[in-house]
Amino acid sequence: MQTSTGVVNAVRGSIVDVYFKDKVPPLSTILYAGDNQQIVIEVISQPDVNLARGIALTPTQGLARGMEVVNTDRPLEVPVGKELLGHMFDVFGKSTSSNLLTDHLPHRSINQPPPPLIKHAVHSEVFETGIKAIDILLPLEKGGKAGLFGGAGVGKTVLLTELIHNMVKSHEGVSIFCGIGERCREGLELFQDMKDANVLQDMIMIFGQMNEPSGARFKVGHAALTMAEWFRDTAHQDVLLLIDNIFRFIQAGMEVSGLMGQMPSRLGYQPTLATELSQLEERIANTDTGAITSIQAVYVPADDLTDPAAVHTFSHLSASIVLSRARASEGFYPAIDLLKSGSKMATPGIIGARHYSIAQAIRNTLAQYEDLKDIIAMLGIEQLSAEDQQIVNRSRRLERFLTQPFFTTEQFSQYAGKTVSLTDALDGCERILNDEFKDYPEAAFYMIGKIEEVKNYKP
Repeated sequence: MQTSTGVVNAVRGSIVDVYFKDKVPPLSTILYAGDNQQIVIEVISQPDVNLARGIALTPTQGLARGMEVVNTDRPLEVPVGKELLGHMFDVFGKSTSSNLLTDHLPHRSINQPPPPLIKHAVHSEVFETGIKAIDILLPLEKGGKAGLFGGAGVGKTVLLTELIHNMVKSHEGVSIFCGIGERCREGLELFQDMKDANVLQDMIMIFGQMNEPSGARFKVGHAALTMAEWFRDTAHQDVLLLIDNIFRFIQAGMEVSGLMGQMPSRLGYQPTLATELSQLEERIANTDTGAITSIQAVYVPADDLTDPAAVHTFSHLSASIVLSRARASEGFYPAIDLLKSGSKMATPGIIGARHYSIAQAIRNTLAQYEDLKDIIAMLGIEQLSAEDQQIVNRSRRLERFLTQPFFTTEQFSQYAGKTVSLTDALDGCERILNDEFKDYPEAAFYMIGKIEEVKNYKP
């Protein structure tokens, strides 16, 4: 409902100052400006008793001083409900796919508080993905947050799309893909891939593309969470929320902070980085009505894991999956650095004694191989003791067995995609550790599913 109007006082890029004669709108209120009210502004500060400072969520071309601004007295709202499944949206909740939605859907504000602690689930449950390396060494938590850390081009988006494919096929739940500041080409390809894989009817896609203003990119994560919370709290369904890329959310906040004239913090990041990230991450939780499980791609600037964006994101996660450029260059996909990655779920009390002991044995074997690599490079493997040579042979077979062909990369590789149950994956690793397959060549373990496929190897 339109309650009052103001006039544009100043325009500085995406920052718009609006003068109101009577009452300044509260923070997070949406204002409309421009010839056809096509420019959307969100109030983010009140520098004066008559002045509201807002960030434009759409381009500000054509906006000038003296133009009328309409105060809606409402925050930014997005539609919620099961009718959203199979559609693609922008930050305003408008369908950008060919199927246009009707306007009768209920709407909710994107600025929702996190669930109270009393509603959080107290037990931990493992979320199986069908990807060997993750399920064995880095088990994900149902209702938890997992981060995919990696630089440009090491396979974050591919791993996310594979997880969507596996989750929709094996879990009775909903998938929501949130693209923050990513390329429009990737969004269109993902939409088409999901359509071809026949899983689009169980997922929602929402994008704030990199060509959109920083305000839209900053808010799209909250919009996606609002849609996810409806499925968890009202429909009592589990939700898989995939965010690509959480660094772009931080980057958008940095741009907004710079436009607002705030003093930058370390490495140019906004001083409110920790607060803004927490407001988003704390809404992702496992409650008594359902769980939102989130897997987030995290771009690591210059592969530096000490960057403030990576450090602050680490603190919210229950599992950290670090992707390695070195492993990708060797052809090990998924290119997960198994020694740098970790999960708080990998304890005997949660995953069981057998799973824990196998995972620890794998880590020890791989760590010992890592220590021996320098000696092998200088003197050759023949100079190692018989015991060390056995460790090297086991490690090299384990490394290859933990690679896996993906459904989403079938068109690029000659390998058909495969999912592997946790039982089969554990069985395969245990048999390799017991030297059951020491007479088979290393190449037989590369890009296979179950361990029995080793016997089908033809050089």
